[in-house]
Amino acid sequence: MPLGEEEHLFFAHGTWEDGLHARVWQLQIRSGKLRDFQTILSSVIELARQQGGYRGVFAWASGKLESPEVTLVAIWDSLGAIRASENNLFLTEAISRFLACCEGLPHISEREFLASDFIAASARAKA
Repeated sequence: MPLGEEEHLFFAHGTWEDGLHARVWQLQIRSGKLRDFQTILSSVIELARQQGGYRGVFAWASGKLESPEVTLVAIWDSLGAIRASENNLFLTEAISRFLACCEGLPHISEREFLASDFIAASARAKA
């Protein structure tokens, strides 16, 4: 059976195109701008919540506390939802806000959801 089509609690269901997708941001926060970044991230999250298909975001930091490297993983219902957020200028607005506190342009990529024990663990906890 092709990957993604077998029903299994750990692996995603369906095909690559119809599953969850993520937009992954890699940002370098300028020294002394961490609080500004946190405020801007909150405003971007509010914008994202107005987008169809947006599910949530995780943010990880590493490196120096005063100028961390940050990875954001925004979860979307589908690749189509990600594309729609590009067409209605959400992505452009988010980038412009982050430029106020980041060094250079963020590196942005997309990923396809393969598996998650996080979701499976949540379902088991409720059972």
